[in-house]
Amino acid sequence: MRILLAEDESELANWLVRALQQVDFQVDWIDDGRLVRSALKGTRYDALILDLGLPGLGGHDVLADLREADHRLPVLILTARDSLAERVTTLREGADDFLAKPFELAELEARLIALIRRARGSEHPRFACGPLAFDAATKQFTLDHEPLALTPREHAALRALIQHSGEPLSKQDILDRVFSDERDVHPEAIEVLVHRLRKRLANSPVHITTLRGLGYVLECSL
Repeated sequence: MRILLAEDESELANWLVRALQQVDFQVDWIDDGRLVRSALKGTRYDALILDLGLPGLGGHDVLADLREADHRLPVLILTARDSLAERVTTLREGADDFLAKPFELAELEARLIALIRRARGSEHPRFACGPLAFDAATKQFTLDHEPLALTPREHAALRALIQHSGEPLSKQDILDRVFSDERDVHPEAIEVLVHRLRKRLANSPVHITTLRGLGYVLECSL
């Protein structure tokens, strides 16, 4: 899952980026509220972690701007302003969740997963496409209730696809999630990964379809 972090405390932001990467999130960090809209235009994110005290454009204004534009990206407010009035105000303004500083990483991770799951219309603790399932808590794939053996890059690519099952993901979208810490990786590398994943899924009703000009979509023929 790819997260946009809008936070101006550099020490906290750097720690969050590293910590969330350890639990399989890809995180892009910006430190100015004016950069949020431009970041969202260039990249497809699953959620936004938003500090209220941002320079340039405060968190309340960022949130209002997104909701006025009918941008439905899940937004988790992360702030030291832990008052009932602040919580109520931000939730009424369109925030999806609110977490006060200081916080535990495990709680932030759980809240992010729940937000993204709800945004996809599912309260179930798994992402699923037919008999293929991904448990966000254990980070494990199963196919017909049996563990599915995957390389780390295959795992990352299939995770991106199942989190957006039924929707096309471009090569660049998948590339950003699989090779987020590497440079000069060609999009053709995704073709190789998709070919390998198709072999893994060959004896099941789950398949990866190529949509010309759009990318790949994970579907089930059941």
